[in-house]
Amino acid sequence: MPSLPTTLTDELGIALGNLADAATGTITPTLRLGVTGLSRAGKTIFITALIHNLLTGARLPGFVPMAEGRLIGARLAEHPDNATPRFAYENHLAALTGSPPVWPESTRRISQLRLTLRYQSNNWLKAQFGTQTLNLDIVDYPGEWLLDLPLLTKTYAEWSAEALALARRPAREAEAKPFLDALASLDPSREADDVTAETLAAAFTQYLRASKGDARALSTLPPGRFLMPGDLEGSPALTFAPLPDPVSTLRHSSLYAMLERRYEAYKSVVVRPFFRDHFARLDRQIVLVDALRALNAGPEAVADLETALTAVLSCFRQGTSNPISRLLTRRIDKILFAATKADLLHHTSHTRLEAILNRLVASAARRAHFSGTETRPLAIAAIRATREGAIKDNGETLHTIIGTPEEGQRLGDTVYDGKTEIALFPGDLPENPDSLFKTHESTPQLNFLRFLPPKILSPSQTGDPVFPHIRLDRALDFLIGDKMQ
Repeated sequence: MPSLPTTLTDELGIALGNLADAATGTITPTLRLGVTGLSRAGKTIFITALIHNLLTGARLPGFVPMAEGRLIGARLAEHPDNATPRFAYENHLAALTGSPPVWPESTRRISQLRLTLRYQSNNWLKAQFGTQTLNLDIVDYPGEWLLDLPLLTKTYAEWSAEALALARRPAREAEAKPFLDALASLDPSREADDVTAETLAAAFTQYLRASKGDARALSTLPPGRFLMPGDLEGSPALTFAPLPDPVSTLRHSSLYAMLERRYEAYKSVVVRPFFRDHFARLDRQIVLVDALRALNAGPEAVADLETALTAVLSCFRQGTSNPISRLLTRRIDKILFAATKADLLHHTSHTRLEAILNRLVASAARRAHFSGTETRPLAIAAIRATREGAIKDNGETLHTIIGTPEEGQRLGDTVYDGKTEIALFPGDLPENPDSLFKTHESTPQLNFLRFLPPKILSPSQTGDPVFPHIRLDRALDFLIGDKMQ
């Protein structure tokens, strides 16, 4: 994909934002960490667990500054951006530690929170000046918004052609049929009116929502704000849909011309400000990937996830920067690809899960390496909802996970009540990740259910509850450990 087009105004806005960040960080250096992932990848849970572990001094042996005893502590700092909502850490923590505990609401908008970390440097010169301080700005945003960034390079005609081709794929036929039926009776050259535009946009949005469900688990579904409209719901900028190419010259008052103007307004009002004001000002990035949900849905969903991740990752401004160049333009020099929900598998399958993740992001990772950006795949669970066990079946030992499925989860003819703990054999991931992309090959029988949060939490040395996790400490060390040397 070509580089995202930016205007002089965009670059000026980005530079001014970076200068403002630099001015506030003249005494305390600041690292801006972007956290993203497609819907239900676990962004809110990851951020809440990361913050809570640092604030409570929970044991994180894979986080080198803590393992070496150099991390003195962390605290929540004053919110750094008056124009961006604060990440509701306290509300999310209350949900996870309530009685009963529940998963917090998913990310639906951009938010931010600042942690101030105090540590002892292992650099002799720095150590002579006493303890060091680092501001960690965590920026949380929906991955669906990233899928909109490639729209900046596409005309309405190009986007329409791609969107309609996707809608006509066999795997999307059932979900797209009402929208395609509505489209079939329309002449794009007809006189424009708001009712027709609203009807088309509603049918298109319903198709996107249906494609996103567990049965399909598709990922390539821009425009992202159609699924998460926020305060723009009902506005003309979110009231358009793809149309086929007109066969004749169109009037300014035609339906096609009207939807084309609204598409361009969407890019100007929604997409470009997000890129300029938030996305282009990140230093590090973690991309959370719910690969297991796609595996449950089959090869079409897996291939679609690969397409979405490649599109998302091609949008990052990748590479290294020095303190001078960073004043005007930021580059993301580290990207962590994290396969979430590793607790839905026995640990013996985690290596295979990482191999699948490697396959999904291979193209994007090669591009990142060429730009000088360091990447790493990792299977994690920011909060572990299960524990491990084993059962005997016809003399064979099966590795299981033990936990309480959410109410309404189904396995075969069994529907769980949200109260009963079970031991589940989730199945074996294939040794060769490529087999998951081939529709003609039989796919392994996999059983991935959604489990409730853990009810019993061990206390830390300060008496605060500690969430069990899988490799959260290693993820944290990759993302910020080098900044605390």
